[in-house]
Amino acid sequence: MKNFISVHDVEDIDALVQQALLYKANPLADITLGTNKKIGLLFFNPSLRTRISTQIAAQNLGMEPIIFNVDKEGWALEFMDGAIMNGNTVEHIKDAAPVLGSYFDILCIRTFPGLKNREDDYAETVINKFKTYSGVPVISLESATLHPLQSLADMVTIKEHIKIEKPKIVLCWAPHIKPLPQCVANSFSQWVSACGNADFFITHPKGYELDAKFTKGAAITNHQQEALANADIVYVKNWSAFNDYGAMPGNHAHWMLTNKKLAVSNNAKIMHCLPVRRNVELSDEVLDGEYSLVTRQGENRTWAAQAVLADILKNNF
Repeated sequence: MKNFISVHDVEDIDALVQQALLYKANPLADITLGTNKKIGLLFFNPSLRTRISTQIAAQNLGMEPIIFNVDKEGWALEFMDGAIMNGNTVEHIKDAAPVLGSYFDILCIRTFPGLKNREDDYAETVINKFKTYSGVPVISLESATLHPLQSLADMVTIKEHIKIEKPKIVLCWAPHIKPLPQCVANSFSQWVSACGNADFFITHPKGYELDAKFTKGAAITNHQQEALANADIVYVKNWSAFNDYGAMPGNHAHWMLTNKKLAVSNNAKIMHCLPVRRNVELSDEVLDGEYSLVTRQGENRTWAAQAVLADILKNNF
């Protein structure tokens, strides 16, 4: 693949998942693949797992990773075409991206939505401008609408721990103290549907419907217990409203997942991308229980990133 922005960039999902598992078994199998190649990790927003796992993945392939916190260390960038730059922005993406492309062989970008203007966020301006002007492969470390590296790690985790031929997978909305992006929910839905080997359900309170282009193929219900019945995997995540964009309609604290609620499931494995608000999104008993896979998901972020980087290195250099 040339870029890694969404599942649509992946030719063979199962092959990519299998490669991630091979790297997990032998992290340094391709230690010379990225020799003399530089990778830039540009962060417009903070990160823990994404930053560290991608850095380790690059080093496992012999690459030199350089991390730059754009929001704290760089100039304010302008992304609008034809902008009259007499305000707070100092440098245009048309000027910054090509220079960065000359410094690096691969660019990785992490940016979040503003949750103010849906049209602006869903245009994916930041990622798309880097793709247009940098001249090098671009990897999304999370964008305004998607988090593909997280979703690939999720698919790796499911492959590793779920041996049922066609599991019932439930994406379950969770309460939170503030509005969060739809990125992880959109992306997980997109990847599960693309894999096509699960009975996929999405459950959330009314008002939290996601963009239909990401949920095509899923059964959607506002009845949490109905969705949890006989579930094999429950992926827990908060997101803010898509239609009433960025809003948090209603107080739904009772949606927090507990062992009592999960009693109707098929001893469901529990997933969450982290960070998680304990006893708000998920109870301690669930997070610390025997069916929790959240730590495994975090670990698999490294192998997912390494598989993506290796694919790009093999096909572009």
